[in-house]
Amino acid sequence: MKKIFFGFLFVITFTNVYSQKFGYIDSNYILSKMSEFGEAQGELDKLSKQWQTEIADQYKEINSMHETFQAEAVLLTAEMKEERQLEIQNKEEEVKAHQLKIFGANGLYFLKKKELIEPLQDKIFEAVEKVCKTHKLSIMFDKSGELIMVYTDPRHDYTDYVLEELGLGDPNDVIK
Repeated sequence: MKKIFFGFLFVITFTNVYSQKFGYIDSNYILSKMSEFGEAQGELDKLSKQWQTEIADQYKEINSMHETFQAEAVLLTAEMKEERQLEIQNKEEEVKAHQLKIFGANGLYFLKKKELIEPLQDKIFEAVEKVCKTHKLSIMFDKSGELIMVYTDPRHDYTDYVLEELGLGDPNDVIK
C-alpha cells in the first residue's frame, strides 16, 4: 500500500513540475528602454561626480596640510608637531566618515539610487505580473540578475511582452 501511495505521490509531483510554464526576461534591457531610467541614471551620475569632486577637494586639503607640516616641522616644538598631526588625523577621519556617509552601504548615493530606480523596478514587476497571469506562467526568471542561465530558448523570452505591457514595445515588432 505504501509503494502505491508513494508511486502516486511521485507521479503527481512529477506531473506538476513539468506542467508548470516558465519564462524569462532581461530587466536591464527593459530598463534601458525606459526614458525615466536614463534620466534617473543621469541624475545619479551628476550627484556622484559632484560628491566625488567634493571628497577629492577635501583630500587635496589634507595633502596640503601634510606638505605644510613637513615644510614647517623643523621650526615646530614637539607640542606643536603633535597638535598639527592630531589636526591632520582628525581631518582625515572626518573626510573618511563623510565619504562613508555618501558612498557607504546605506549612504546618500544608495538611498538616492533606491529612490529613483525602485519605482521603475516596481513598474516592471507589475508588468511582469500581468504578463505571467495573461500567459499562465508559474515562474519568471530575470536573466540579467544573479541567476546564471547557461542556455535560454528564445521562445521562453517574455521581455517583449513586458515592454508591450509598459507601453515601450516596438510598433513594428509583432509578438508571436
